[in-house]
Amino acid sequence: MRRTLTLVTLISLVVMAPSPALAGELDDLLERSGQAAYTAEQTISCSTPDGARDAVVRIVQDGPQLSVTSTADEGSEVLSGAGDWSLRRGEGVVSRASVKSTGNTAAPVYEVERVGPIVFLDRAAMRYRLNRDGVQRAELTFDLHTGTLVASTTFNADGSPYCRRRLVSFEPGVPELTAAEQAPPSGVEPVDTDLGLPEVVAGFQRLDQYRDEEGIGFSYFSDGFFSFAAFEARSEVVLPGGALVRIGDAVYSRVSSPGQVTYAWPTASGVMALVGDMPVDLQEAVLAELPPPSDPGIFRKVWRTLFG
Repeated sequence: MRRTLTLVTLISLVVMAPSPALAGELDDLLERSGQAAYTAEQTISCSTPDGARDAVVRIVQDGPQLSVTSTADEGSEVLSGAGDWSLRRGEGVVSRASVKSTGNTAAPVYEVERVGPIVFLDRAAMRYRLNRDGVQRAELTFDLHTGTLVASTTFNADGSPYCRRRLVSFEPGVPELTAAEQAPPSGVEPVDTDLGLPEVVAGFQRLDQYRDEEGIGFSYFSDGFFSFAAFEARSEVVLPGGALVRIGDAVYSRVSSPGQVTYAWPTASGVMALVGDMPVDLQEAVLAELPPPSDPGIFRKVWRTLFG
């Protein structure tokens, strides 16, 4: 039985919620945003190597309880609560887990620069820049009264914008979350055994590891702002809509979606997949430090097995 990779829309939440690895002023800003209560509509616009990727989503947040629903696909939504997340389609929960840091903490890699006050959606707001290794990586705008992250732009290393997110409507206050908008109990728990991936990948620290009942291993990494999940499986993993791309001497299957990217590739021991929200150059840096794809002949053979 084929196992479909259905986590393609989960990591887009990272830019809207704090990470366990954050420290300092950035931690304070994102933690306050993560505790806000509001209902909003957000536009997402990304310039990816695969072309423009745009979306409009509805956000309902009451502190740790967060529901993000696509306005284009009413049957799909992402839920997050108290460190848990889940992906629902229709009435069923497709995937769910709980990110709980194993205690690993990383020194902050981002410098926070205050740009100054602005007016956003007729409300007082403050804008900040995030720099990593001397390169601007993000510009964030927070509502001053509620602390909500109301706009963000992330950047590639050459300074070109990667993804823009903006709230186009914003209603502060405690929303009424329906039963469907509340995250269910977590179905996947962290494991103590090492799944074989390094603790640090291209400046991203491993925070947690999981293995589900079907044998798929899952490791969660963050650099304090961007994050990615790496999946390992010996069974088949299907990435719908994947296009073959060459990065350096390696070949991957890639799907770009609003706010994130997914890669899949066969390795000598099985199949790997990566889901992340980082810009293009950081994607390539991370892939360079993960187990590489098998040689092209094996790739073609496994590709036919997985996707026909």
